[in-house]
Amino acid sequence: MAATTREWHLAARPHGEPTPEDFRMVEVPVPEPAEGQVVVRMVVMSVDPYMRGRMRSGPSYAPPWQVGEVMKGGAVGRVVASRAPELPEGALVLTDAAWRETAVLDAAAVTRLPAATDVSPSWYLGVLGMPGLTAYAGLFRVGAFREGDDVLVSGAAGAVGSMVGQFARLRGAGSVIGSAGSPEKVAWLRELGFTAAFDYHDGPVAELLGRAAPDGIDLFFDNVGGEHLEAAIGAFRVHGRAALCGSISGYNAVEPPPGPRNMSLMVGKRLTLRGFLVSDHADLRPEFTETVTGWLRSGDLVVRETVREGIEQAVPAFLDLLRGGNTGKMVVRLAPDPD
Repeated sequence: MAATTREWHLAARPHGEPTPEDFRMVEVPVPEPAEGQVVVRMVVMSVDPYMRGRMRSGPSYAPPWQVGEVMKGGAVGRVVASRAPELPEGALVLTDAAWRETAVLDAAAVTRLPAATDVSPSWYLGVLGMPGLTAYAGLFRVGAFREGDDVLVSGAAGAVGSMVGQFARLRGAGSVIGSAGSPEKVAWLRELGFTAAFDYHDGPVAELLGRAAPDGIDLFFDNVGGEHLEAAIGAFRVHGRAALCGSISGYNAVEPPPGPRNMSLMVGKRLTLRGFLVSDHADLRPEFTETVTGWLRSGDLVVRETVREGIEQAVPAFLDLLRGGNTGKMVVRLAPDPD
């Protein structure tokens, strides 16, 4: 077992877009595990948009990272030493303990994962993890998807959006329209079976959406907010529904962003706009896991990842994620997984 480990600490709370100076890598000792604890060597860690909110002080749905302390986030690792019989050495586990290479954790704070050889460990951070369940719960429960719905997805080439679009297609959507941030991402969405896709840099989103869905939409899954939400409100048919997952367009804003200017349309169209957190829908996990695993094994679901290598790349990967530098799920591989 390594005597020390490297980990990322929050060095300062950013004003606007985070910079590398807001983070600091630190080498710290690895303590001996106590009874009921395990030592976990991280194999792969996640960087996610919600983490930007954890860099702020003040109340939120996720506790803020403290300046000078190690940051936390989803990771998959291997138990390399154990004083917990239920978690033997070699067990694959899901933790909330990265950004670091090795951690001593209470056994109750990790989840043992199946030793399935046909599943990449990183998938438990993406398609079979929090992003996948977010897409599933937001589309089917919060958005109340119905067969034949015309669906719009913003941030459609990301970890959540790319799953939403495919889930809707597999359940019989009338059409699936995706918004993304580059021609390459738009081309990939079409490969995934999206009916239409557009690059939001090509003009006003309302105009681009009008050309992609001239007859309107029934359901909007929003990862972006701002101009996209305003465009969706304008394009909704009567009784349209929106599942509000995120608003990444405003995460680095230093002033409150302007809200949609057409909220009055909600009354006449009788719209439902509902925000949600994936943690409120944990009861869906067994259904989600069974359904999505089936789609993966049948080849109906396509998974794409943007992978960076080494803990040194965790901060650059996170900053690139906030700028739209990922296609599919962004992960950082911290160590080779011998199993």
